[in-house]
Amino acid sequence: MSLIPSFFGNRRSNNVFDPFSLDVWDALKDFPVSTRSPETSAFVDARIDWRETPEAHVFKADVPGLKKEEVKVEVEDDRVLQISGERNVEKEDKNDTWHRLERSSGKFMRRFRLPENVKMDQVKASMENGVLTVTVPKMEVKKPDVKAIDISG
Repeated sequence: MSLIPSFFGNRRSNNVFDPFSLDVWDALKDFPVSTRSPETSAFVDARIDWRETPEAHVFKADVPGLKKEEVKVEVEDDRVLQISGERNVEKEDKNDTWHRLERSSGKFMRRFRLPENVKMDQVKASMENGVLTVTVPKMEVKKPDVKAIDISG
């Protein structure tokens, strides 16, 4: 239901005006203001945290509702970590009446250039409760050997 009565456009088959509805009318709904394609519009802004610990770089991505088979973690030779995935559209039955459609679907992809001190061959990924965690171990930093030199004289 909409806060704007049906004389502003019959957007729904139900023409009942409900002043207590949380569904707010969007004046720009049918206006082409976005440059995003429909297949990437869902997770374009997928939220990913990147933190560095003394041992590793840790990435955490919110991917609610996705199975681990629907998410890909890849590394490229030039130290690029790529996290991608896809949530498919739920099948629609012609007999169903939709009241709200807020869950997004589509593809997402994020890429990160990693620093030189990482072990690209030891990247690990796990998923728990809709959070993907990717751990990229760091190389041990060798402390330079310092040799004391006696001063003669």
